[in-house]
Amino acid sequence: MAVRDRAEANAYVLRKAKEQGIKFIRLWFTDILGVLKSFSITVEELEGALVDGMGFDGSSIEGYARIDESDMVALPDPDTFQLLPWRPSEHGVARMFCDILMPGGKPFEGDPRFILKQNLKRAADLGYTFYVGPELEYFYFRNSQSTLTLDEGGYFDMTPLDAATDLRRETVLMLEQVGIGVEYSHHEVAPSQHEIDMRYTDALTMADNVMTYRLVVKQVAIEHGFHATFMPKPVFGINGSGMHVHQSLFKGKRNAFFDASDKFHLSKVAKHYIAGLLKHAPEITLACNQWVNSYKRLVPGYEAPVYLSWARRNRSDLIRVPEYRPGKENATRIEFRSPDPACNPYLAFSVMLAAGLEGIEKEYELPAPVEENVYEMSTAQREKRGIKTLPASLWEAIQLTEKSKLVRKALGDHLFNAFIQNKKIEWDQYRTQVTDYELRRYLPIL
Repeated sequence: MAVRDRAEANAYVLRKAKEQGIKFIRLWFTDILGVLKSFSITVEELEGALVDGMGFDGSSIEGYARIDESDMVALPDPDTFQLLPWRPSEHGVARMFCDILMPGGKPFEGDPRFILKQNLKRAADLGYTFYVGPELEYFYFRNSQSTLTLDEGGYFDMTPLDAATDLRRETVLMLEQVGIGVEYSHHEVAPSQHEIDMRYTDALTMADNVMTYRLVVKQVAIEHGFHATFMPKPVFGINGSGMHVHQSLFKGKRNAFFDASDKFHLSKVAKHYIAGLLKHAPEITLACNQWVNSYKRLVPGYEAPVYLSWARRNRSDLIRVPEYRPGKENATRIEFRSPDPACNPYLAFSVMLAAGLEGIEKEYELPAPVEENVYEMSTAQREKRGIKTLPASLWEAIQLTEKSKLVRKALGDHLFNAFIQNKKIEWDQYRTQVTDYELRRYLPIL
């Protein structure tokens, strides 16, 4: 943002804060895992914060800094100013996302928002704007200590007058109040599983929106005495929750993925992009599926993609190309189906874009689509077709990502090293646990 534009944006925020009776401003940012962090300032501090930022101790933020280099600055982004409608109207509360800086003003290389901006700059240098439309699935449960459902509905089921329908309705209304456009909402496949789809927009705005969306979904549930979770696989034997990410590249107002003369209506750019995602999918999986529990979802049989393939109609593939509709050239896009809704969106969007751009720059060749059901193929059939798989556990994903030059470049050394270290600690903690399954299975007989 140019200096004059920044000054105008700051002035707009100060004016809106006064008009809306704002007393408190929550400054938001995330740690490397995508956990939302926040501290509040009063409106009297806002003018100074917009210019100089607010200092804080980063030593306790996951992946940020050591104690001897802990001083950091949160600089609010004026474009993200929004009133929080669930707070009291008297002495109102607003939020702003922040860019994290070092005390001298240099961007902090462990800030996920900065990492996404760097990857978007790489795309912009090639003439592209990256647009995304993630579909985040989630569950409603009776409370946070159980998986008791609110309904027994299935995909697109109408469940009239039940609590979950009301929760979804209120959530849509609240999302619109915080400036997030919603296309539609519906019941998902599993009991008490739901989805609200945000309107397609640029990747930085969408990453901020994902963080807000997750909080709003949970906030509305809490207000009604229930619990909403984005845990990838909370219940054994039913579908887990995914975050299918629709994405495209634009050059100005033109969709760079569209080609009217191609039988798939995909341009060479789109095909190279898909090929890049397919080739690098295993090594970017850790950033898109970052928890031990993520790999309980990525198993055959529950609509979650496991095999590295693409198609137009086949929802068992990792990448799906939605059908072209005449006159809707700008809607041409691809859908990457492996991420889950508990990931850090700034990092997930970064590595997806990096993989796609790598395919474009190196002109990767796109393999033939796989319209058959990949799950029903034998191992020999998949091997003959050259269809490989995603990592099957957090440990496999760590090993692949740790060797990845592409992911290291996309995330930068600081965040890459901190992220890998954090995931290794999580795996060590998980693998040494004695689970209920082991006690039930082995204690009576061994």
